[in-house]
Amino acid sequence: MPPRRRAAGAGAQSTLSFGNQSRVTKPSTTPATLHKTKNLDSPLPTDKSASGTPEPQQVLASEPTKPHVAELVVQQQAAKELEEPRSAEDKRALKVSRQDLQKYWNKEERSRKAPRVHQTDLSLEEKILRHFDLSSQYGPCIGIARLKRWRRANMLKLNPPIEVLAVLLKEQNVNERARMDELLS
Repeated sequence: MPPRRRAAGAGAQSTLSFGNQSRVTKPSTTPATLHKTKNLDSPLPTDKSASGTPEPQQVLASEPTKPHVAELVVQQQAAKELEEPRSAEDKRALKVSRQDLQKYWNKEERSRKAPRVHQTDLSLEEKILRHFDLSSQYGPCIGIARLKRWRRANMLKLNPPIEVLAVLLKEQNVNERARMDELLS
């Protein structure tokens, strides 16, 4: 049985009509200054300093950009992580050679179906770190230093690659923030 229709009462909504006779518009209040028209007959104001040569404008020296708050936090985390005493993993990572890094990366490349064409101009270390950044099995990479993320994943027995730790410990000019963190903040 279909539901019963209610009788149109005081609280009922009126029906919509799309004809021209029942056009409803919002009341608008426009400032009175918009209704005034410009007097185009008045002459332009003359400036006595306006000669044939323009005055030189003062150019303000731009300040160097300050680091983003997220970047400062990540740098503090990374500095704190580096101050901690060396663990067995750190000692093992410092023994990883450049050839070991290359073998690790070649193994990762073989496991992919297609080569990473967009990363041809990156260094081997940056490729390894970006791969670690995008590996979600080690936890989120946003808002945390790479070294702290590696140590957290190791503590949780997620077996992060020792090659990533080797790159982080050996390279002094490595960016501590993940690439995704830079893009999103």
